[in-house]
Amino acid sequence: MIRRLFTSAIAIGVATFALPPATQIGRTPFDDAKPILEAMAEIIPAELRDAAAEHRQETWDTWATKRDAEIRDRLAQGDADSVINFLLFGTSFTAAPRLTSEQLRSIPAATADDVKQQTEAAWQTLFEKRVQDLVRGTMTPGANERLRFARATLQRAGVDFSGAEAKQKASTYLYENVKRVIHEQSSFQQALQAAKSLNNPVEEFAERSKLYKERGLSLDTSLPPEYALEAALTEMKRRGLLKAEGVQRVGIIGPGLDFTDKQEGFDFYPTQTVQPFAVTDSLLRLQLAKPDVVEADVLDLSPRVLKHVERARRLAMQGRGYTIQLPRNPAGGWKTELQAYWERFGEQIGSATAPAAVPPALKGISLRAVTVRPALVRRIKTFDVDIILQRANLPEDEKFDLLIATNILVYYGTFEQSLAMTNIAAMLKPGGFLLTNNALLELPSSEMHSVGYKTVVYSDRADDGDHIVWYQRKGKAVEPGNTRQ
Repeated sequence: MIRRLFTSAIAIGVATFALPPATQIGRTPFDDAKPILEAMAEIIPAELRDAAAEHRQETWDTWATKRDAEIRDRLAQGDADSVINFLLFGTSFTAAPRLTSEQLRSIPAATADDVKQQTEAAWQTLFEKRVQDLVRGTMTPGANERLRFARATLQRAGVDFSGAEAKQKASTYLYENVKRVIHEQSSFQQALQAAKSLNNPVEEFAERSKLYKERGLSLDTSLPPEYALEAALTEMKRRGLLKAEGVQRVGIIGPGLDFTDKQEGFDFYPTQTVQPFAVTDSLLRLQLAKPDVVEADVLDLSPRVLKHVERARRLAMQGRGYTIQLPRNPAGGWKTELQAYWERFGEQIGSATAPAAVPPALKGISLRAVTVRPALVRRIKTFDVDIILQRANLPEDEKFDLLIATNILVYYGTFEQSLAMTNIAAMLKPGGFLLTNNALLELPSSEMHSVGYKTVVYSDRADDGDHIVWYQRKGKAVEPGNTRQ
């Protein structure tokens, strides 16, 4: 029954490193945006809706330029969210116990003054030590990359670390943002409860798929969605949608950085990006790609992500692999299948290596590490792309067989998701697929249409899982090595 409802609604020498030329990145053409603007006339921004016919393209260009800047500005708020996760759950800057999700939920959302005072007093008891230690760490961050990032984030917010009031201003900033994050999380939970009250799995999924449309763009990431992608690829292979060794090029839209995971995450190893390597690992395990051919590129608007991947590629040019740390909290209650995925991760792309030392405060955490072969890292290309309003203009024989966008489109509303879909279609080969954990509107003008999905459960906790949907670009798939349709 759920399937039927869902389907109907989703109907090694050292080489010179260089980014792809800037000319490869282009804005969404007005001709591609026009059908979306017409179909969504009631919900698009007023300046686009009210533009005179003779000025529509000019208005589109002006709006798109402005909106791209606004979207990129949302990264700053996402950086603030990462710092708050670091404050609540980090262990590298403090000996104080981590604050758990349960402790955070125990603080009521009160409005009466007396209750509010009690709440704030309780909150101060829980996190004041962490605030003090984090502020102290940002004053003298040394080589700790997360403390340096936190310091830079506070500086952009107006904290002058050379001033006498730096500690107080930094503490105030952290406290205010903690309250903001708690309030936002409460709002998200209310929105989810409202969606559940509809008693319609499809509508609930649709609401979840745009839950963070007003939130800052966060880069934090985790391993379970990579398992969900492998499960989806397995199902697509079973259905004959993906052929043996047929995937040559994959694009990862917003791979994220493992800075401090949103759920009591870890910060005792260097920041890392996982998805490009996880997807490659899965494709090779399923024999959907050849190890000497497959390429997983990165499309992102975050300078942090792009610089991180660029550095990894430069090191790979010198023969150095890329090490990924894989923590697992036994208390997380992972399903057997997810734990098995964690145990086999990396077998196809590298070799096991000695993991980082787990700090005493995290006794009981399981950790393994994998070093990815330099040859795979060297093949990665990076594209500075705002997927809502930009695309990489690629020759037909360089377009992607697969594009991956997990926990990315949830930061946008229906209109902007539809704009993203036209950019995604333009970068896919005919018959290529987008894999995402969002339900996306399918307009009659769109080249993209859903052809299946896979539901994956991570643990016994409520709502801990994903629906991975695959959308296919119209047109006959091109056989490997043949660029003619």
